Amino acid sequence: MTAHAPDNTVDGEPLIIDGPDFKPDSPARFAELRALGPIHPARFTNGTRGWVVVGHELARSALNHPQLLKDPSAAAVRPDVYRPGTGFAGNMLMADPPDHTRLRKLVSGAFTPRATERLRPRIEQISRDLLDRIAPRGSADLVEDFTRPLPMTVISELLGVPEERRAEFQDWSNRAMGVTGGDRVEGGIMLNRYLGELLEEKRRTPDEAMLSSLIAVHDEEDGRLSDEELLGTAVLLVIAGHETTVNLLGNALAVLLRRPDQADRLRAEPELLPGAVEEFLRTEAPVELTPARFAAQDMELGGRRVAKGDAVLVALGSANMDADGAEADVARKDARHLSFGHGIHYCLGAPLARAEAVIGLRQVLDRLPDMASVDPGAEPPRIPQGIMRGPLSLPVRFTPEPAGP
Repeated sequence: MTAHAPDNTVDGEPLIIDGPDFKPDSPARFAELRALGPIHPARFTNGTRGWVVVGHELARSALNHPQLLKDPSAAAVRPDVYRPGTGFAGNMLMADPPDHTRLRKLVSGAFTPRATERLRPRIEQISRDLLDRIAPRGSADLVEDFTRPLPMTVISELLGVPEERRAEFQDWSNRAMGVTGGDRVEGGIMLNRYLGELLEEKRRTPDEAMLSSLIAVHDEEDGRLSDEELLGTAVLLVIAGHETTVNLLGNALAVLLRRPDQADRLRAEPELLPGAVEEFLRTEAPVELTPARFAAQDMELGGRRVAKGDAVLVALGSANMDADGAEADVARKDARHLSFGHGIHYCLGAPLARAEAVIGLRQVLDRLPDMASVDPGAEPPRIPQGIMRGPLSLPVRFTPEPAGP
């Protein structure tokens, strides 16, 4: 591992926070930074230089700070300071009011608690179908066989992605977010290209899926969604509605495999599951770093001078560790975390992610009652770069379910 100083620098240069020299040991690295202060200079894999916020209280403030903008053009950010990801523009995550307010309102109806409740029977069925294939085998990779296909199937059905295209759809999403390696730029280009083609197909042949609803907003309601916003919103729904939940489920199962006492507690008291999901979100944030915000003016954050146009990212996984203890306790009440953000950019898909996590974990615990890690002493391999945190594989063994009649 690369030698590093307590202030996270090597030869005077900050380490790349979302890169492979930092991420494998990120909880310990962030703990070192928190001990030194709530905000530090940082670099990122896309070439951006700026600041990373690691303390809880400053993170809450930064996430809702009116002078930290999401749109780099609004903050007059210099090209040498920030290099945006390919095709990840024109959506509410990269917008400020009033555009953010307008864009969020257009899709918010699909992610209300009531809308999510209507999806629960289908989420339960998808989860059962996956476990019907896993349970008789006696072994599985829970990431490959469960935590990836469950959210991907849910979001694909919600958006109207045909079943025969979902494997490559997921591959492009994974590559664009740096999850499985490969060329991130190419992954982003392919994801955007396919979604553009799918939007055109839905325009020709509308259906009941969400993409057709977005096209109707674009085409029929006085152009309230521009072409860029239509595509950007589709991309965001894929990333936010899929990658986050994959890693929420994977992180939770990694904890339960490491702590079988906690898994047994949830089997005995399944009513603890909703609170346990909040605890997993607190101790293992699936989105380790937020996308960048940009200072609209010179300001002070946590005692550091942040210049106009500087990029500021919030380390959600680090900020959560300022609250409560470091170890997960599935019986903890009211776990405090920022894993879904805070303020006007609070995650719109939080109700759906919570529902998928509670349903998925309950069924895995019920159907695989003696599951154990194939290599119980080893940490699972994790996403090597980018803003997400989650396991790449979770090989397990268990007693196979007997074959049906």
